[in-house]
Amino acid sequence: MKKLLNYTAIVLFILHFQSGIFAQTEKDTAALVQFSGVVVVEENKTLIPLPFTNVFIQGSNRGTYTNLDGFFSIVARKGDVIEFTSVGFKTVIYKIPMNLKDNRYSIYQLMVEDTINLPVTMIYPWPSKEHFKIEFLAMDIKNAMYDRALANINEDRMEELRQNLKADGGETGSLYLRQQAREYYHQGQLRPMNILNPLAWRDFFKAWQEGKFKTKKDK
Repeated sequence: MKKLLNYTAIVLFILHFQSGIFAQTEKDTAALVQFSGVVVVEENKTLIPLPFTNVFIQGSNRGTYTNLDGFFSIVARKGDVIEFTSVGFKTVIYKIPMNLKDNRYSIYQLMVEDTINLPVTMIYPWPSKEHFKIEFLAMDIKNAMYDRALANINEDRMEELRQNLKADGGETGSLYLRQQAREYYHQGQLRPMNILNPLAWRDFFKAWQEGKFKTKKDK
């Protein structure tokens, strides 16, 4: 009889322990949410996706980043604080609401460009200003060097460089990503026609009033 009571007590303890585990598991599962969305940036008054934006859950070691379409998806908890970071943009902090009734939650997150002002640094090829002054006064500038300097800063020469100078790797990569983002943005649908865009008409009339369409006469 005593052994039977002991076995009964053990079974009741195990059942109580398992029910507590199940209740805790259900509670933890209810707090989880599939957090997803699209990170965008405004460019020329148009929202375009921002790829490779870091999406990090504060207080944890979990995170993800946006794909080429600016899309992200991560499992989080209700009430978690999400941090959005990207090079050249201000950090954005977003808190998932606690009163969500669904286990899925999506947002559109707008990123704003960040301007960083670096202190002015003067670089001299000489050890000191006094040494520079001595070397500068002793410099013998030939007429050929002077004429070459004037030719290099000529307006026609500068315009030729602006038109024909090839873009570097950073500019080319940025242009490619913007073009690809625009293609993905309008994928599966017709692109809007600027002839129906009031902003384009405003820019057209403004340029017309400023005389930008007038034919320049040769001097």
